[in-house]
Amino acid sequence: MSFLELKNVSLGFGPASNRTEVLKNINLSVKENEFVAVIGFSGSGKSSLMNLLSGLERPSSGEVLFKGKQVKEPGPSLGMMFQNYSLLPWMTVGENVKLAIRKVFPQMSKSEVNDKVEHYVKMVKLGHAIDKKPHELSGGMRQRASLARTLSLDPEVLLLDEPLSALDALTRSELQDHILKIWEESKRTVVMITNDVDEAVLMADRIVPLTMGPGATLSEEFKVGMGRPRDRHTLNDHPEFMRLKSEITSFMMGLNKESKKQNKKTVIPMPDVRPKDFTPPSASPKFSHMNKKTLSTNSRDEGAA
Repeated sequence: MSFLELKNVSLGFGPASNRTEVLKNINLSVKENEFVAVIGFSGSGKSSLMNLLSGLERPSSGEVLFKGKQVKEPGPSLGMMFQNYSLLPWMTVGENVKLAIRKVFPQMSKSEVNDKVEHYVKMVKLGHAIDKKPHELSGGMRQRASLARTLSLDPEVLLLDEPLSALDALTRSELQDHILKIWEESKRTVVMITNDVDEAVLMADRIVPLTMGPGATLSEEFKVGMGRPRDRHTLNDHPEFMRLKSEITSFMMGLNKESKKQNKKTVIPMPDVRPKDFTPPSASPKFSHMNKKTLSTNSRDEGAA
């Protein structure tokens, strides 16, 4: 039995007469403690796929299953880390994490909550900033605070919706290493959405491309046959890394070219609509007489001045 599974899942929006199919016939099986990366272009439906896995969105058809049971709503077992930080701006880092813990573990004592907050804030290297508010943090620090909050809920599955896409290259590399270290220590099941081939090959056990939308579906997967832990400093010399990077990049570019061809074929011509001729109405004799009188008065006034 799969730990997390999408079975013939489709998602669409709008009425039947004008419906847009975002995802179509999605099938994905994730094993326990596996790290899976779903890679795709912007607008292909990656975030919609993640919303389905987390229970934030219900499929139009098909099933989302977690440990054999249907996912009908969000829950702490499926921990979601969003693209944006989603931190409450009036609360400190510690308070943001504490709020989540109290919501999920209401029976936990005050001292246990404080210990848990401190543990996860230190885990993401933010112990020095536990009393700082989001506006006092850099983008990378905010994303680490978001990761600490998600991890503090002890999720069985960690869902990462392009959480590093808005960061600079150095900060992104640092957070990739943080996430990998946490995964290797705790061995949680991870599904990550990304549009970065290097990131996917570095972090995942398996990479599944998402085709171009609308009506996107999952394509044939790529297995990453590299041992762990992986050292980013030597990856460019690793033949398996270079092979996978080349194959996945070529495959994704092929999807992009195919999509452009299809879009050219489905261009809908606009109707030939032109404005009607418009002739301004002529002024009435009375209005014309008033205008002449006004102009005459203005001229006399200007002469007197």
